[in-house]
Amino acid sequence: MQPETSSPPVMEAAPVYWSIPVDTLLTSLGTSANGLSSEASKARLDDVGPNTIRQGRGASALAAFAQQFRSPLVLILIFAAVVSGIVGEGSEAVIIGIIVLASCFLSFTQEYGASRATQALTARIARKSLVLRDGRETLLPVEEIVPGDIVRLSAGNLVPADGILLETRDFNVSEAALTGETFPVVKAAGICAPEARIGQRANMAFTGTSVRSGTATMVVVKTGGMTEFAAIAATIAHVAPETDFARGIRRFGYLMTEIMLVIVILVFFANLLLHRPAVDSLLFSLALAVGLTPELLPAIISVTLARGARAMAANGVIVRRLDAIENLGSMDLLCTDKTGTLTEGVIRLDACLDVSGIETPQVRLWALLNATLQVGMANPLDEAIAAGKRPEDDLATYAKVDEIPYDFIRKRLTVVVRRTGGPEDLMICKGAVQAVVAACTNVLGDDGAPVPMDAQQAAAIDARVQAWSGQGYRVLGLAVRRSKPQDAYGRQDEAGLAFAGFLLFLDPPKAGMAQTLKSMTARGIRVKVITGDNRYVAAHLAETIGLPHRRILTGTEVSQLTKEALVRRVTQNDIFAEIDPNQKERIIAALRRHGHVVGYLGDGINDAPALHEADVGISVDGAVDVAREAADMILLERDLGVLLRGVDDGRKTFANTMKYISITTSANFGNMISMAFASLALPFLPLLAPQILLNNFLSDVPSLAIATDNVDTDQVRTPRRWDIAFVRRFMVTFGLVSSLFDALTFGFLLLVAGATAQVFQTGWFVESLITELAIVLVVRTRTTFWRSRPSALLSWLTLAVAVFAVAIPYLPGADWFGFVGLPLPVVGGLMAITLAYLAASETVKYLFFARERSHGGAKRCV
Repeated sequence: MQPETSSPPVMEAAPVYWSIPVDTLLTSLGTSANGLSSEASKARLDDVGPNTIRQGRGASALAAFAQQFRSPLVLILIFAAVVSGIVGEGSEAVIIGIIVLASCFLSFTQEYGASRATQALTARIARKSLVLRDGRETLLPVEEIVPGDIVRLSAGNLVPADGILLETRDFNVSEAALTGETFPVVKAAGICAPEARIGQRANMAFTGTSVRSGTATMVVVKTGGMTEFAAIAATIAHVAPETDFARGIRRFGYLMTEIMLVIVILVFFANLLLHRPAVDSLLFSLALAVGLTPELLPAIISVTLARGARAMAANGVIVRRLDAIENLGSMDLLCTDKTGTLTEGVIRLDACLDVSGIETPQVRLWALLNATLQVGMANPLDEAIAAGKRPEDDLATYAKVDEIPYDFIRKRLTVVVRRTGGPEDLMICKGAVQAVVAACTNVLGDDGAPVPMDAQQAAAIDARVQAWSGQGYRVLGLAVRRSKPQDAYGRQDEAGLAFAGFLLFLDPPKAGMAQTLKSMTARGIRVKVITGDNRYVAAHLAETIGLPHRRILTGTEVSQLTKEALVRRVTQNDIFAEIDPNQKERIIAALRRHGHVVGYLGDGINDAPALHEADVGISVDGAVDVAREAADMILLERDLGVLLRGVDDGRKTFANTMKYISITTSANFGNMISMAFASLALPFLPLLAPQILLNNFLSDVPSLAIATDNVDTDQVRTPRRWDIAFVRRFMVTFGLVSSLFDALTFGFLLLVAGATAQVFQTGWFVESLITELAIVLVVRTRTTFWRSRPSALLSWLTLAVAVFAVAIPYLPGADWFGFVGLPLPVVGGLMAITLAYLAASETVKYLFFARERSHGGAKRCV
């Protein structure tokens, strides 16, 4: 009966609810074995809140804006403003404060918009659970589960809440995420001692754990922040493995910090030795440090990744972790199963044969009973068998007695049926041929009577399987045993069977797969097949679609290899066949140790460890919960063509991110070095601190459009990876070119124009800002800049800021920054120097990349 009230009599179960009878617990939760009504569940959801570990997952706009002020660079600027205010430079403090607010606002709008867009994308792949509502099984979002709900669990599910098990069937749960226990734990309904610890509560299932085998029904007791997982998560922060791109950003940060510290310390003390005012020297040194650093890098990365995620979503790839986009662009190895990826995934039952290889209706009937009556893990093989049901098949005369669910150790599934009024039970076992044969002592003869199995018969079975596999068939074995009726069966009863026949399935290669694989190869990505199927099926498919297929490593061979030996062997093989699911992680780890960026595409229960181990974990929309949660990306279609488009988007995202780093480091490094030396040689500061900050702020404005920029074809042709040595060479080479033209500008302003301090500062501000904008057009492409068209937004922003740079000395308020109007001949001279700088930078770019190509370095980075 459903409870009549819309809210439970007692919302909070007893603290030791795992030690009280189930009836008492259900009463205390105001529920029943039929679950809650829709009205009652809605009332509870309003009361206890959504079933999420992190409340308020998306930060508020105010909190996101406040986080911008936690940046060390921003804190340096605030310190500079405070110092200016204390020493009486109020206008300078105001200018610095305005620039700080403007920079933080720009960064906030970009990052917050990117965050909201990402949340909208991930909402498309929200996890669901099977819940009893109004007495009916209903798929509901996990967030809507409340205490008192009755949840159905089966292999592959992630447990959505903490609860007590009401019914179980060979129920094994992996609790590694909660207790650290490596092996699955057997769970069963019952009562545990009040003092039992988490790992000892065998009658409970917990949030964040995953079902490895069997089925169960659970009543939910704790949700959201009240769960055991939430309590642990609150005390220990989970740190995700550092991605290759994040590692590159970190190393780049170290490089910039080292340069920044050297410049600040040397310039500050050098100016003090020249008897310059201490406050001016400090502010100038700090401004130099800030001017050198690409402070909008976090915002640029966020925007670029978010834009990449939206582009990938439009192409059928939902990104769960933004950092993985960069890794996808760097991926040079893709490991995948064959079913549904290389093949159509629409498996067809082609034949039901007896032991002699002759089509027989009896084997088909037994297969139908096994496939249609099992209630464990859904799978395409059983669906293919059930799809072949004919009107004359009389399954109604059979009643299911029991089931021994499939697991990855036994590799077989058994269903026990009893015919109406029949005197005996019929056990029907289906699974991998070798696994089924292992449970058999007999073979069904031509007359249907069991005869003892000998070595000759076992060899004949193996030969038939090998022959069919070589033709591309996937073969399952089927065995039966009749016995006296009994109420329940377990794994120990799965013995003494009689081998009855074979089930042959066909899953043809996908149309156009050979061309897709060629496109993968053209992009520098090798595909390796990791499958549980036998070597003959895998080799036949690989040969059909044009994959290398002569070098095969089997699961038996993998199990005999040490970690070091596997690392040596793993790159020599194209196909890994007959692989135990637990060996997948070892193979992925071995490939990564060779320096490859490895992607893994999987959707099964035991794919989670391999998905975690891979640089890019990829799953599909229809995958089991545990695989989807472990993946970095979800394909809305199980199609390598979709993934290929995602790779291109990932490489474009990487290329645009690196453009910003190239632009800012090449221009800023040269300008700051020039400024540091000029401050020692000139009787005045080459630029005032507010002028440096304004220059840096304005030069960053066009960079906000980097995410929209077009990417040259050659930038998506091969995998791209971080190379900090390349970044250093690039920065120094183009920085020196910039410094050379800065020196030319200094000579022009002092010796030709006879500039005063204010004219010099104004003239160099204009020239340095325009050259920083001009270098955007040069550095954004490896080809000559007039052959590669930038995006419209980048072009217009660059042009607008360039016009503003020339006009700023003549605008109202220019004197606040210490600017004065420039004579027309000075403006003309500065423009000529800028054009010369563009020509020189284009020439140096050609020579630089020619040298990098000859040394093989350029292909690894920008």
